[in-house]
Amino acid sequence: MVFWRKRKNAAEQDVHEAENKVLHPDGEPELELPVEYDADISEDLQHRLEPTETEILDAMIEEEPLPELSPLNSGKEEATEIESGGWLSRLSQGLSKSSHKLTKGLGDVLTKKKLDEEAVEALEDALIEADLGPQTAMELAKEIAKDRFGKDVDEREIKQALAEKISAILQPVAQALDVSPLDSGPRVILVCGVNGVGKTTTIGKLAYHMHYKQGKKIVMAAGDTFRAAALEQLQIWADRVGCPLIKKDLGSDAAAVAYEAYTQAKEEGADILLIDTAGRLHNKKNLMDELEKIIRVLKKHDESIPHSTLLVLDSTTGQNAHAQLQSFKEIAHITGLIVTKLDGSAKGGVVVSLADQFKLPIHAIGVGEEIEDLQSFHPEEFAYSLVGLDPDEDVEAS
Repeated sequence: MVFWRKRKNAAEQDVHEAENKVLHPDGEPELELPVEYDADISEDLQHRLEPTETEILDAMIEEEPLPELSPLNSGKEEATEIESGGWLSRLSQGLSKSSHKLTKGLGDVLTKKKLDEEAVEALEDALIEADLGPQTAMELAKEIAKDRFGKDVDEREIKQALAEKISAILQPVAQALDVSPLDSGPRVILVCGVNGVGKTTTIGKLAYHMHYKQGKKIVMAAGDTFRAAALEQLQIWADRVGCPLIKKDLGSDAAAVAYEAYTQAKEEGADILLIDTAGRLHNKKNLMDELEKIIRVLKKHDESIPHSTLLVLDSTTGQNAHAQLQSFKEIAHITGLIVTKLDGSAKGGVVVSLADQFKLPIHAIGVGEEIEDLQSFHPEEFAYSLVGLDPDEDVEAS
């Protein structure tokens, strides 16, 4: 009897060691936790910079109230009709800072009636100022001048032409996120990005749309094991959406969370597994190594996992978003983008330069804090709002 128990324990230990080798292979470098430095500042300023977890969560609940939820719609796709005075109004209002910046710059172009060389250069400068980037700005200015150089132009004509050209750049990248079912197990969507771009909130909003508007069974995994607030925030979203959350203690191995989350999601028959990851600066190698490890460990289940790797970008960073995307592409196979905080930015033009230079799908954009303010990307509406034209009126006319 004693011998049998020893043999049983030895077998369990062998299984445990085999699993540990998957998560922690020989020669793996140690991952360093982020280092926080104390600054010599007043207690009042320290409190404002570092509010308590309770204050953070209370503020989040106040800013992002959960609307009344209707029953599942049995898998019906989200309605494509955009209500007048609804999403388009919020989009126009959210992009007002960007359109004002661009319109102000166009004033130099429109001081002359004829579109001469000087006016074309002024147009290019205005587009750069609106964060479309040098390369995209030069191409757009060249396209605008192609059929109009030396001719009389007015403000309306220039804006209309810009909207059409920008829409043509955005059309190919406006693609819905694939949430179709898989026979092999749940579809895995990994969400990453630098600190503060809104990854966790974005995951909560995606889960809401997928569950309540598309009828999907969702499981979320708390892969940000560095911040206690992130675990609590994701738990709140999981409770709101009514889906399971898989998490471990603070400081746990994020790759282990992801690995075990897939197993559990598969056992529960989930359609989608959404995995949050810790915010990481794109130039911090040890944290980028941790993201690479999460992906490597997930592939132990299936080489096709993760099926989608989304990068969340904060539009207020402007052209720095290019550097972030380039760095994350080198570590993870980024399959699509979500651009947030367009309501608080004068740098909405960065969406155009990202589409023009990287050609990656843009699945959704955020123009507010409400759940419904994360919406599918509609290129025509975005283009017209960006140049300061009324999307309701001008998209219909075009």
